[in-house]
Amino acid sequence: MRSPLLDTSGAVAAQAPDETVAAHYGDPYAEQRALAEGRALVDRSDREVVRIAGPDRLSWLNSLSSQKLDTLQPGTPAQALLLDGQGRVEHHLTLVDDGEAVWAHVEPGTAAELVAFLEKMRFMLRVEVAELTSDYAVVSVAPPAPAGEPVAEEESRAEGRALPEGTVVMGNGDLLVPRGRLAGLPEELGLRPAGLWAYEALRIAAHVPRLGFETDHKTIPHEVGWIGVAVHLSKGCYRGQETVARVHNLGHPPRRLVFLHLDGSVDSLPPHGAPVTLGVSTPVEAEPEAAVEGAAEPGQLGFVGSSARHYELGPIALAVVKRTVPVDIDLLAGGVAASQEVVVPPDAGRNVHIDPALRRRVR
Repeated sequence: MRSPLLDTSGAVAAQAPDETVAAHYGDPYAEQRALAEGRALVDRSDREVVRIAGPDRLSWLNSLSSQKLDTLQPGTPAQALLLDGQGRVEHHLTLVDDGEAVWAHVEPGTAAELVAFLEKMRFMLRVEVAELTSDYAVVSVAPPAPAGEPVAEEESRAEGRALPEGTVVMGNGDLLVPRGRLAGLPEELGLRPAGLWAYEALRIAAHVPRLGFETDHKTIPHEVGWIGVAVHLSKGCYRGQETVARVHNLGHPPRRLVFLHLDGSVDSLPPHGAPVTLGVSTPVEAEPEAAVEGAAEPGQLGFVGSSARHYELGPIALAVVKRTVPVDIDLLAGGVAASQEVVVPPDAGRNVHIDPALRRRVR
């Protein structure tokens, strides 16, 4: 559903799967800075909205998802995953309960499959599932915060402005607004419109993964740092839990998320899916024992998830690489020289927890 904010002067449409919203409005770096300071609104109305009502909703979702939701308090934001039987990620939900229903927003093009799965799992429980993407639009007044860090005070104030009637405050800077109010919302809230490029650059800098970008059909939660963020390790059984528990207590995930500083002298950014290989100056003895299983190219160690130009850091990216890739070697991301920072450590699992301090927020 095309956003009316694409009719704003200077708006340039984003690329798939976000082509129905603006990538920027003419000044991407200024838009990033304004968003980081709580002075901007990002149209993310390409994301899809699902509402789950009924008195059994929390206990039911608790039994299906990776997150402990049976005790979720109204107004408390949460993230949850739905896994397949082998523990691989199928859906990522950003959600909140308002006391009467759970509201969730998910990636573009995934709500129909999610709703179909939930309907199939209803049985005799008192729950009602509905997709409301045509009625509600997702907007963000803050960039995503790294795990363990609260939303900054100025961002919380932005959420607390006089909001359109019917708005659902998701927390952490996200709002669900009636779609009919989207066109004039930036002016109504006194915020500058910022494009998705701004949000994505700050997301990458915060080391926050995105489903379908830093994940593929084989991704398990440990690989991208969703343990503790979207996975509760002490809750009851759910589909895929055996894999999560086995990796956490006995082993290591086969891959790990890394943050990349890219060579700023190169004009282009590596696209999603571009191969990650050894840097040209990396000694041969530092080469990992094997390339990534199923890699498209010989010597491929991983793939680029997302890349962007940050207003302070320059060109950056998130990538997923084989766990055994040494943390101190230089890489090539789609042919662009890159130095890596650890997001998920090679020894993740076996009760080794990811230090939230590693997910530094760059302001």
